[in-house]
Amino acid sequence: MTKPVTTADLDQRSKLHEVFALPQGRALEICLKLQTAILQHKLTPGLKLSEDEVGEIYGVSRTVVRAALQALAHSGLVAMEKNRGAFVAKPSIREAHEVFQARALIEPAVARLAADVITDRQLAQLHAHLDAEHAALHAGDMGKALFLSGSFHTEIADIADHRVFAGMIRSLISRSSLIIALYWKRSDTACESHSHHALMNAFEKRDCAAAEKIQKSHIVDLHSGLDLREKSALGRSLGEALGNG
Repeated sequence: MTKPVTTADLDQRSKLHEVFALPQGRALEICLKLQTAILQHKLTPGLKLSEDEVGEIYGVSRTVVRAALQALAHSGLVAMEKNRGAFVAKPSIREAHEVFQARALIEPAVARLAADVITDRQLAQLHAHLDAEHAALHAGDMGKALFLSGSFHTEIADIADHRVFAGMIRSLISRSSLIIALYWKRSDTACESHSHHALMNAFEKRDCAAAEKIQKSHIVDLHSGLDLREKSALGRSLGEALGNG
């Protein structure tokens, strides 16, 4: 029986935590909690991240919170504004286009590389990942389903074992999460399950050309699913989003 996939498992596999230049400790812990909340769309683009409020929620000092927010700003998930503080980053329409154009160039090549080297163990991990994504959908947890959809792509990058591409994709996936929160126009998840299943079939056959073609079509389809018009991002308050830690 396949072991259920946890958020901690996905964080370790996707290596999203590696973008933060922080030592082990409370600042890194808070950084990862805020990162997960942003990628699961609990914290929406444009939301103010008050140092005092974050510190109160997690029981840490402003110094610890400030270090976490600065690390998130370095990764592109948070914007620091002079005399105003920290906010969840709000990508522009131009950035949205550029992020998905970059993904359409990079990810098909990475899918080809992954199909050529993927092991049976890695295939089993990807299957477990899809099972977790479906479970989140059936539970109505759209934020977690979207997080899992993005993590599926970073897992493929790690399977390809190309460090430069993998680093680029982790950054692009993080920014894509913000873009989807602002501009997604469909009622389903950002990565339709049939696209991921088609990729899995190509990986199982070690069909490099098919994997590249499917991934290209998939990213183009995601780009077309964006409603790239200016809009305000409305959501819960910081306390409501993070009140349960």
